[in-house]
Amino acid sequence: MNRHKLKAIFDAGFEAVFNLFKSQAETAKKQLSKIARLEKRIKALEDRFGQNSSNSSKPPSSDWPTKLRSLRTKSGKSPGGQKGHKGHNLKMVDNPDNTIVYKVYNCSNCGSCLDNTIPDDCRKRQVFDLPPIKVNVTEHIAEKKTCPHCGHLNKASFPDGITQPTQYGPRIKSILTYLSQYQLLPYERTSELFSDLFSIELSAGTIVNTNRVCFEALKSAEDKIKQQITASSVVHFDETGMYTEEDRWWLHAASTDNLTYYSAHPRRGKAATDEISILPNFCGVAVHDGWNTYFKYSCGHALCNAHHLRELKAVKECYDQKWAIDMTDLLLKIKEAVDTKRITAGSLEQDKIDGFKKRYDKIIKAGIAENSPAKVEEGPKKRGRTGKSKAENLLFRLKERWKETLYFMYDFDVPFDNSQSLSTGIYNPQDLQKLL
Repeated sequence: MNRHKLKAIFDAGFEAVFNLFKSQAETAKKQLSKIARLEKRIKALEDRFGQNSSNSSKPPSSDWPTKLRSLRTKSGKSPGGQKGHKGHNLKMVDNPDNTIVYKVYNCSNCGSCLDNTIPDDCRKRQVFDLPPIKVNVTEHIAEKKTCPHCGHLNKASFPDGITQPTQYGPRIKSILTYLSQYQLLPYERTSELFSDLFSIELSAGTIVNTNRVCFEALKSAEDKIKQQITASSVVHFDETGMYTEEDRWWLHAASTDNLTYYSAHPRRGKAATDEISILPNFCGVAVHDGWNTYFKYSCGHALCNAHHLRELKAVKECYDQKWAIDMTDLLLKIKEAVDTKRITAGSLEQDKIDGFKKRYDKIIKAGIAENSPAKVEEGPKKRGRTGKSKAENLLFRLKERWKETLYFMYDFDVPFDNSQSLSTGIYNPQDLQKLL
């Protein structure tokens, strides 16, 4: 607005000036409302950009090539082996497979012959190595005989599993399965390894067929694992995305300390867990990351505090909120107290449990005060829930799910986190030979 327009309004009297200021005030209010919404959106984008594997559930492969700060605290110990730690190295065996004796034939000083001189002593050194790798071919011959008395043709039977004119044996099949399914080597690299080490040219189809045979052989073992996990008192549950022929699937895992059950499914939610049929029949405590599907089952629930520590770290880095630091310290202090009592086969005293819970509630209360939202009256009204920040979402989850968060404090059989989930069961080639 220029000088002449402003003077014209002033000359028009008080009402014209009042209307001008009222219009300007309404415009400023709308702009402030819009600025508040944009600031909130910018903050959400900054939070998303600031996520990495140390403060969220993102995998390490998605991190930028920068050094990340670990959640682990300094132990105060110097790097390397600690005092009293037993080192691990090769030890001599009493009965080596081969022995080579290096004799002394002549004196290196005077040249005298020492062939008939008895050694005073000897030094020993042992070299551990693999024997030359060579494929062993066993030919099986089944005789045919015609009875001279009745003329009946008799045929000898081949052993079980010998069905083709040429085929690979159980050791090769077990190593193929081990490399492709446990070491996760691609089919081409597995074929290349067999070509380089064993001079065997394998096709991808051969590896697929071998895996299929192993899959069928493991069916009964898989059913038993599933039954034992379902009957366990504490089970870890998790799911992770995977691609099957370019389609997005989900790998669901249920595991205990010594058992792991995997199931790939095109769905992530309840349709998948119902079909897998562990959770519908499970009566123990399910340890998980808080995915809503798990809470649809009537078993006990314990939340993974490793996830909470990462989210608390993000709240500290992105929002600089003190309550996140206090909650991190408290969770780690409770874990330390529980670990100490677990070693001595004891339990936490009730007054200590009450003290931890009181401090937990106090931190939650401080966090709510620190996140009290500013009221914005103007601006377009959106239907549905008002969006919350990551700090608010975490805060209210910890408030509402305090029993699940602190379950490990009340029941020592329940772990602090869900790190056991998605662990891999180990099969070695010798075990697979029995199944194949």
